[in-house]
Amino acid sequence: MGEVDAGDTGSTRSGGRRGRRARQSGASDAFDQLAWGQPRMIYPPVPVVSQDELESIHQASLTVLEEMGVEFLNQEAKQILKEAGVDVPSDSDRIKFDRGLVEECLGKAPSEFTMHARNPQRNLQIGGNWIANCAVASAPNCADMDGGRRSGNQEDYRKFLKLGHMLNIVHMFGGYPVEPVDIHASIRHLDCLSDFVTLSDKVFHAYSLGKERNLDALEIVRIGRGITDAQLDAEPSLMTVINSNSPLRLDVPMLQGIIEMARRNQVVVLTPFTLAGAMAPVTIAGAVVQQNAEALAGLVFTQTVREGAPFVYGGFTSNVDMKSGAPAFGTPEAMQAAMLGGQLARRYGLPYRSSNVCAANAVDAQAAYESVFSLWGAVMGGVNIVKHGAGWMEGGLHASFEKMILDADLLQMVACFLKPLEVSDDTMALDSIREVGPGGHYFGTAHTQARYKSAFYSPILSDWRNFESWVDAGRPEAFGKANQVFKQLLTQYEAPPLDAAIAEELETFVAKRKEEGGAPTDF
Repeated sequence: MGEVDAGDTGSTRSGGRRGRRARQSGASDAFDQLAWGQPRMIYPPVPVVSQDELESIHQASLTVLEEMGVEFLNQEAKQILKEAGVDVPSDSDRIKFDRGLVEECLGKAPSEFTMHARNPQRNLQIGGNWIANCAVASAPNCADMDGGRRSGNQEDYRKFLKLGHMLNIVHMFGGYPVEPVDIHASIRHLDCLSDFVTLSDKVFHAYSLGKERNLDALEIVRIGRGITDAQLDAEPSLMTVINSNSPLRLDVPMLQGIIEMARRNQVVVLTPFTLAGAMAPVTIAGAVVQQNAEALAGLVFTQTVREGAPFVYGGFTSNVDMKSGAPAFGTPEAMQAAMLGGQLARRYGLPYRSSNVCAANAVDAQAAYESVFSLWGAVMGGVNIVKHGAGWMEGGLHASFEKMILDADLLQMVACFLKPLEVSDDTMALDSIREVGPGGHYFGTAHTQARYKSAFYSPILSDWRNFESWVDAGRPEAFGKANQVFKQLLTQYEAPPLDAAIAEELETFVAKRKEEGGAPTDF
């Protein structure tokens, strides 16, 4: 497989040209893809409000924190804040934050950092102008053309991991692609996290669902990388997403997750789940004010636990269908919220998380255009981590194998769009223009012939033949082609190498924790 370092632009180079495809583990017949590497945002992110308006949103958020406060439902968290000098009432969970304290915490978290994978070639830069795409995460169900929609299970979970490993444009796992509900909840995390280590060598995520799961995840990532506790503490290697329980509440497991992860210098992605009109004000400006207040409360607490711990500002504000109350994604309002969230993250010097999401029930036109809108809002907002980058469907209720391929194609198109346009004597092609002159065509020129295989990105699932040849070829449609591609990739999957001693230590740890009963299932 032709690979480049994660510090490249996401393409191989040959003779000064960019955009050539890489062959992934013998999968050339299935999915001719870009080489491994992170895209970089080469254009200025698009602001959606003026600087004065942005400052008004910031000040309004500070007012929310100072006057209304945020409920902290975890006693250890309240004790940590109290010891740091925060006024913690003895008779209430609601904590009000002085705006001066919030301002003091800005600038303490790093604006850019490295996430370390067990394969150093898969390390990721988070922040700056770097983009890292995640696979779909947290769906309770999954679907494909052959088996239809079904409950999450271990077999499909592992298939998604293998598929995510095979796709170069998927840089990390931002959670379980589908929840394997056929494994008991007390030990599910042990199987899922160990599968992250054995079935792929990319960066992965741990759910913050109680202290024991966090501690197990930290030990599993340490074992997987073959490093000491001290090295893990020095090198962020694990990510968790903390969803505030909007409006204005951080619950027990979420706060415990911040404590355990921040103490070990691991990555906290604080993402309020603020749906305008449901868990937040119906206006986008009001919803983002609340989103921002909740995110800043999480930032203050994270930096109180450990100053300098990596923190990512998460934006997930969207709207709901006011007729049904169902979440809506890929809407114009969601695009505005994504771009505004990025504008606030840049003001604070924090990496930014957004998402590629849709509310479609089938892999159809709605799924495509909502994902394009979601992804475009994220990219134009200056996103650094794209959660649910490939495979999300039905507002997160199911993960789709075919949609994962469709989204991988879309993510590759974005990566190609973000490569600098080359302007040189060679690319301006005056000799070729002289050769053809008026009339004629460029198909046969030396300039074209030398570049025809890599001149443009050709989407894998698009079909640009005319109607007659399309019919003669059996009417191949995107859904069916995606089904073929994902199955072909799975047949060509090979597990990445894993040191035998590490594999044995991991197996021993997982078996021991299962024997101990795993983690509690009540919070």
